[in-house]
Amino acid sequence: MENIDILPYSPELSPFFKSINKAWVEQLFAIEPFDQAQFDSPEETIIKPGGTIIYAKLGEEIVGTVGLHKVSDGVYEMIKMGVNEDAKGKGIGMILAKAIIEKAREMGGKKVVLYTHSKLSPALRIYQKLGFKPVELEEGKYCRCDIKMELDI
Repeated sequence: MENIDILPYSPELSPFFKSINKAWVEQLFAIEPFDQAQFDSPEETIIKPGGTIIYAKLGEEIVGTVGLHKVSDGVYEMIKMGVNEDAKGKGIGMILAKAIIEKAREMGGKKVVLYTHSKLSPALRIYQKLGFKPVELEEGKYCRCDIKMELDI
C-alpha cells in the first residue's frame, strides 16, 4: 500500500474539505446551514476560532480530510471526517482520526467530542477502536446526529 501523508491546513487545500465532505453529507443526509458555512468559509468558522483541518494525501491525490473545532479551553470537536469513495477501505479514516486526536493534544486539548449517526458504521468502528465512549446527546445540536461520543486525551 502506498504511504498516506498527513498535510496541515492551507487555504489551497480548503476546496478538498468542501468537496470530500459535501459528497458524503449529500449522499446520506442533507446539507445544513452550519455545513454550508464551514464549506464556504473554513478560515472563519473553524481555523480562526482556534481549530484546524488536516488532509490525507495518497500518492498525488488528496483523498481524505477531518477538522477540529474548538469548543472551549481543552475541549475540541472532531468534525467532518471524510474519505473519497475510491480510497475507502485503506485505513485512511483511522489514520486521519489518530492524527487529529494528536493535533488536539498538541493544541492543549484534554477531551475530543464528536457527533455522528448510527448508520455510519465504518466511522463508529474507528471511534470505538480509538476509545471514544458514547455520552448523552444534547437536544438540537445537529439534526442528523443521533450519537455523541467523547475521548479523554
